[in-house]
Amino acid sequence: MTSEAPALVEDEAATLPVQIRYLQWTPIIAGAFAAAAFAFVLMTFGVTIGLGVSSASPTWRDASAALSLLSGLYLILLAIASFGLGGYLAGRVRDGVGAEPNSDMETRDGLHGLTTWALAVLLGAIVMGMVSPAAVTGPSSSRIAGSTTSAEPLLSYELDRLLRSPHRLPNADMSVGRAEAGRILMTGSSRHGVNGDDRAHLIQQVQTLTGLAAVDAERRVDQAIASSRSTIAHARHSMVILAFSVAVATLLGAVGAWVAAVAGGRHRDGAPLPEWMVLPTGASHK
Repeated sequence: MTSEAPALVEDEAATLPVQIRYLQWTPIIAGAFAAAAFAFVLMTFGVTIGLGVSSASPTWRDASAALSLLSGLYLILLAIASFGLGGYLAGRVRDGVGAEPNSDMETRDGLHGLTTWALAVLLGAIVMGMVSPAAVTGPSSSRIAGSTTSAEPLLSYELDRLLRSPHRLPNADMSVGRAEAGRILMTGSSRHGVNGDDRAHLIQQVQTLTGLAAVDAERRVDQAIASSRSTIAHARHSMVILAFSVAVATLLGAVGAWVAAVAGGRHRDGAPLPEWMVLPTGASHK
């Protein structure tokens, strides 16, 4: 009796996981990798098209709002397609249990698709977290860390125009003055803008670095302040549109993964699609 009891327990333990576990990680991982790979392919196409229609100008002046909206729409379609593929694969490959009710089977398939979406998002966040610091941190970052600000490269063109001079000394170091001018121009996007003391100091700095007369230096500073304010506002609007598009795309990707996983589970079992996924026949004739 004592030798047969452990054998029975082991047999029951071998059959229980197939029946009671809700998640099967093999189809989830396969679907997540498929979604990530397909998203990378679509993103590459999007970047290629974007490079073809966008300008190579270093400023934000010719980046229209329509281009930002189209980019956001492409991100949404990309998320639905890639997460839908991953969710369908997870639901299609999952081992179905014959004793499951239809409603419970749909729930399990949908959860597999949702978990595939979550894992793919997590993988993408990890990759972005690893790539972003490497892109920002270059071999010369430690050398110029003390003389650069957040104004670079956003206001690089404005700083070039502000400090442009045909009679500059060959060995003159512009890094410190350029960084200080960039920090002052960045305050132009605040509620009160550039205050009088900073403006006067910037005019004096432009005079010293470029050799311009006081009137010309003042005119150049005012133009730089107005241009930088417009550039920062445009960049901020574009970033808001992009961030909102990413959030909407991620949420719709979750919905697409759930729906595709349910469809994949139905195709796996040879069953018709649920009623909520099929357009009524009468509606097509109206």
